[in-house]
Amino acid sequence: MKRVLIFSLTYHPYIGGAEVAIKEITDRIDPGEYSFDMVTLRFDSKLPEVEKFGNVTVHRIGCTVPGVKVSDRNMPFKIRMAKILFPVTAFWKAMQLHRTERFDMTWAMMANQSSFAALLFKMVHPRVPYYLELQDGNSLVQLKKRQPILRVLWPIYMQVYRRANIVKAISHCIEKLAREAGYAGPLVVIPNGVDVKKFSAPIAEDALVEAKEKYGKHMGDVFLFTASRLVLSRGVEDVIRALAHLPGNVKFLIAGDGEDRAKLEAIANDVGVRERVVFAGQVNHVELPLLLRISDVFVRPSIIEGMGNAFIEAFAAGVPVVATPVGGIPDFLFDPEANPDMEPTGLFCKVRDPQSIALAVSRYMRDAALTARVVKNAQELAARRYEWDLIARDMQERIFKRV
Repeated sequence: MKRVLIFSLTYHPYIGGAEVAIKEITDRIDPGEYSFDMVTLRFDSKLPEVEKFGNVTVHRIGCTVPGVKVSDRNMPFKIRMAKILFPVTAFWKAMQLHRTERFDMTWAMMANQSSFAALLFKMVHPRVPYYLELQDGNSLVQLKKRQPILRVLWPIYMQVYRRANIVKAISHCIEKLAREAGYAGPLVVIPNGVDVKKFSAPIAEDALVEAKEKYGKHMGDVFLFTASRLVLSRGVEDVIRALAHLPGNVKFLIAGDGEDRAKLEAIANDVGVRERVVFAGQVNHVELPLLLRISDVFVRPSIIEGMGNAFIEAFAAGVPVVATPVGGIPDFLFDPEANPDMEPTGLFCKVRDPQSIALAVSRYMRDAALTARVVKNAQELAARRYEWDLIARDMQERIFKRV
């Protein structure tokens, strides 16, 4: 049996695309062939220090605060320090585990504090292969701006990429970033996936009726939908402003929460569309197929996007998509005008352009034939390329066995 040690800054119950990817992949890889341990931050004192979660034994470390919200900008000082110190504390924990587990490979989830910990481990144990997974769509320039400390640590940070034995990117735009960082080794592109069967499965009519009543969808209403953390960088505010350019029966259902919810509500009030914006709050991932099914168009006008599982989930659910041509989105979303040689799988809108969003939504509303064509192509693409079973098989063949 091969033993793999994963470094990840966060893990369940703090769920994002990276955390979902780890669980979906490790759950599908033969536990008789591979064993997975993880070092991650604990954050909340209510969480156990060691827990078997799926096929991963999770070791949680660092300072804790009861009931803390990790996405909060006003994160307690103890938690901020835990994140800053994670490269050292995670490395130390990994060294302790390695004495008994004898790991055959390390896996760093993203080029952040996790990969710094993996780099330290690689320096002490150079014969243990180090695999780096990249999911963040920010450019190297943007990373420097967002994290000033990297300007001081830049030469060391570049080693996070360059010392890896193999790198995986979830999109071609991130593949280019790794090369820009000076990584010259083997690099594969394997996207994140979705549970296509879950998102495409029929839903009972009474459940659909109940959900429509809960979120205020009436006969004749058109629901735009997004699932996003509520911060002023995800384009949610642009969709809210787009409602002013659309008929009154078009509403916007938002699943998610975050520190900028009050600001988004204020924007809706200022635009005069507050009664047409439905804040669903934090929604469990298992509820997303139902919310997608009562919606008519999925809209996420991203400013930055490494890939975006939510788009593929909408594909699988049969909901037409409006998105911006940024990051990894052009890998799977083909617009009739932007990609005339491809079968369309969605419509593009411009970045930071509410009127462009409204035009794309209006096109779906008036062109039923185009909408049906987009939905059919998108569903087929999701099943053909993005089912988690396929992604896990690629990971095993192109990453684990190769390393």
